[in-house]
This record gives sequence, C-alpha cells and structure tokens, in this order.
Amino acid sequence: MAPRLEASLTFSGEAAPRLVAAMRHVLLAPGKRLRPALALEAARACGGTWEQAIPAAIAVEMIHAYSLVHDDLPAMDDDDLRRGLPTCHRAFDEATAILCGDALQPLAFQTLATGFPAETAGEACCVLAQAAGAEALVGGQADDLAAERGWIDDINTRSQDEQVAWMERIHRRKTGCLFLASLDLGCLAAGGDAAARRAFADYGRAFGLAFQIADDLLDAEGTEKAMGKRVGKDAERGKLTFPTVIGNTASRARAEALAAEAAAALSGFGEPAAPLSALARWIVSRSS
Repeated sequence: MAPRLEASLTFSGEAAPRLVAAMRHVLLAPGKRLRPALALEAARACGGTWEQAIPAAIAVEMIHAYSLVHDDLPAMDDDDLRRGLPTCHRAFDEATAILCGDALQPLAFQTLATGFPAETAGEACCVLAQAAGAEALVGGQADDLAAERGWIDDINTRSQDEQVAWMERIHRRKTGCLFLASLDLGCLAAGGDAAARRAFADYGRAFGLAFQIADDLLDAEGTEKAMGKRVGKDAERGKLTFPTVIGNTASRARAEALAAEAAAALSGFGEPAAPLSALARWIVSRSS
C-alpha cells in the first residue's frame, strides 16, 4: 500500500510545499492500515481483485488520516504523538494541520471519482461521504466531546446499560462507519450484489465495536511505546470507556464475542473471506 499512497500525493507546482509535506507526514506514517485492508479483502472475498479496490483503499485511508489530524488538535484531544511520530500540529503547526486535514478530504473523493468506473463512481463517493459526515464519523466525534466535556449533564449518572448504549451509539458512528464504508467500497469495486453487501455490513458492525473495545482496553493497559501514542488519557479525563463502565474482564469477553460474530457473518464466503475472519480475531488480541 505504501507506494500507492505515496503516488496519490503527486501534485503540480501549485500545491504549497509545506502543505504537501504535512500530508505526506500523516498519510505515509507507519500504521496498521486496517481500513485499506478491509477494502482490499472485501473485494477479494466478493470474487474481485485487490487492484480493483485500490482507489477505495487509498480514499478511506485519506479520510482516516484527516480525522486523526483533526482529532489530535489542541481544541480536540490535544495529543503530541500519533503512530510513533509527532502529531501533525507538533511537527508543523496548528494552521498547517487544519489545512492538511482539509486537503485530504477532497483528495479522497477525487481518488474515488477518478479510480472507480463511471457507473459506480457516484455511489462510491456517496458511501464515503455518508460515513464521514455529520450522521457518522463527525457526528460521533461531536457526541464523544459532548460527553467528555460535560455538555450532557447526566451522562455520568445514568445506569450502566444506558452508558453502554451511549458508547455504542458514539462508536458505531465515530469508528464503525468508516469500517463499514471500507468494506462496502471493496464489495462495490468487485461488483458484489446486495446480499454480499449486507453480509459485509453485518461483519463491519461487529468488527467496529470489537475494535473500539479493544482500543479502550489498550488505552487502559497498553504502553506508549507499543501503541505509538499517549495512553491512559481516557482515565485522566474521566471519559466513559468500556473498561471504566463494565470493567476490563467483561470488556474483553464482549470484544471476543463480537469478533466471533464478525467471522460468522462471512461464513458463506468460504476461504476467500478467511483473512477477514482472522483479522477480526486479531484485533481483540493485539498489543498495539
């Protein structure tokens, strides 16, 4: 993926060099590349090829990278480290970081519009736009901030079940929707039918929540060196997470059950879906 991501950042002399450097800093930083992997493997499981899904893989990684840049800003999570490197606003400055995120968003849609066949390019752009918008990624981030900053007065006094439902609603949008879009775009790229797209949506919903619970556990139990970012910050801020609400043991059991649910959703695809089933199991046992 790295060479294709690098090639996607080829511009004319009209692009500001400092902006391009910031975009390279965040898009080419070492990372798990989960979202591109989901797009590529969904295409293969649907009988297509990785090559067909490359534009989808690049586009979802651009949206993810932009979201991390903005999430790390002082006005948001105020983080200094991301993927083992200084965050964009630390490596450059806040204004450049904001513009970097602004530039990655339209580039993602340009990548889909030019990389998908004409008959599916519009639908592909719509899938990604919905996943990245006010009802999904951005909306989930807004609600996450609202809970963290006390803009919702009674969130910390609600019952455990209500708090779990609230967290699931946030993470289904903030994290899960981009996973679902990655899978749907890969399926779309390979010509998957409606039944296949529904199966991948079932996988994606379980996968996304399992990933978030595992991420919460790593923030509580992991190390900065292994994670490549600051850990323990959720507890410092009194933020609602699965470990703080239901405990580490119950959180781990829930993540493992969701991983099994994700794998089961793709049982009808046989061997071509094996990498996705393995990926679902890996996300709950990972150490970074």
